[in-house]
Amino acid sequence: MSARQQAAAAILTQLAFAADGALLGVALTYVAVRSFLKFNSTISAIRKISEAPFVGVSDLRCILSEEISASSGDNSVVCDCEGEVGKMVVVRGAVEAKSAVDGSGKSLWSDVLVSHESGDKAVVIQRTQTYIYNEWRGFFGWTSDIRAVLGRTWREQQSSSTRMVPFILIDGDQQPQVDYAVVNLDGSKHELPLTTVYHQMQPINASPYTFLQALFGYEYPVGLLDEEKILQLGKDVTAVGICYSNNGVPEIKSCRDLPYFLSDLTKDQMVGELSFRCRILLWSCFIFGALSIGILGYAIMRNWNKWKEWQEQRRARQQRLDSSATADSQVAGEDEEAGDVPDGQLCVICLMRRRRSAFIPCGHLVCCRACALSIERDLSPKCPLCRQTIRSSVRIYDS
Repeated sequence: MSARQQAAAAILTQLAFAADGALLGVALTYVAVRSFLKFNSTISAIRKISEAPFVGVSDLRCILSEEISASSGDNSVVCDCEGEVGKMVVVRGAVEAKSAVDGSGKSLWSDVLVSHESGDKAVVIQRTQTYIYNEWRGFFGWTSDIRAVLGRTWREQQSSSTRMVPFILIDGDQQPQVDYAVVNLDGSKHELPLTTVYHQMQPINASPYTFLQALFGYEYPVGLLDEEKILQLGKDVTAVGICYSNNGVPEIKSCRDLPYFLSDLTKDQMVGELSFRCRILLWSCFIFGALSIGILGYAIMRNWNKWKEWQEQRRARQQRLDSSATADSQVAGEDEEAGDVPDGQLCVICLMRRRRSAFIPCGHLVCCRACALSIERDLSPKCPLCRQTIRSSVRIYDS
């Protein structure tokens, strides 16, 4: 671990244990709440996938015709944001380009994509280039630390491009292709089941400018990771989403509440994976919740005890000041009763008692003992003569 990482870890540790661990308790509470919310969403996803029928592409028309007549009592019938009524289904089928069934095979935009690296036919091609940067900080590496603090080293280290054509799902053994379901990817942020067909690291030749970059600690690329993934034709995938009729043709749209849309897994595998994730989230919720309750309870008790101790110290200090003021008032009263006080020795505040207290550090003798103690109890005690901030006062006795 570098010195910068050690310093960052030390700062995070101090922040975590601030206020006797209250901040750490709040963070663990946030994690527990997030785990509980994810647990609820996962339980809902398991219920929806389990209740959804697992059918083939050829059975979708029958299901859609049945759900129109029984839509009032079926919990799996949903309505999307556009007002279209559909049914939650799990469909297993093979990927095929839409141009194979709509008669637009000669159209340029509806044609099948071909991978440049493997030559496979596909409907989705994703090309990703990731730059690998050096880790040497150079002789003037502290400049990179300054740039990291100021946020100037953030740059796009990865570029990705995706090409796709409209595609459908068909039954793999169906000839000719009469029944099919259109896959609608609009608004979907789910990960596609892509297959990696090309993965290669290419070194980047150094330029004369690279030496100066390395000398002053600037990041420069040393390698380029080139990767290509495709969704090839004929691949069997499972679609989990809302199926509705679009001009008599079944169309499948993603559901935002589900973690899957197109996947290599079957329905049972999806339910099993979600059940395992649900158990992990449940245990995480219990563990982080118990830790947060314990840490927050400890922090509350510690801070409550500190507050009570501060109150007791404040009360004791106030009692000491009151008793001292009472004693000094009695002494001042005795001095006052001893005889008349000349005008030049009267307290500048009460103009009744003799000047007996000198302020520290200015040393001015202008107040009686009672008025001096009253000034000391102010939030910002200052000498009434020179207006300098004072720390305390001392009683002056005549010889």
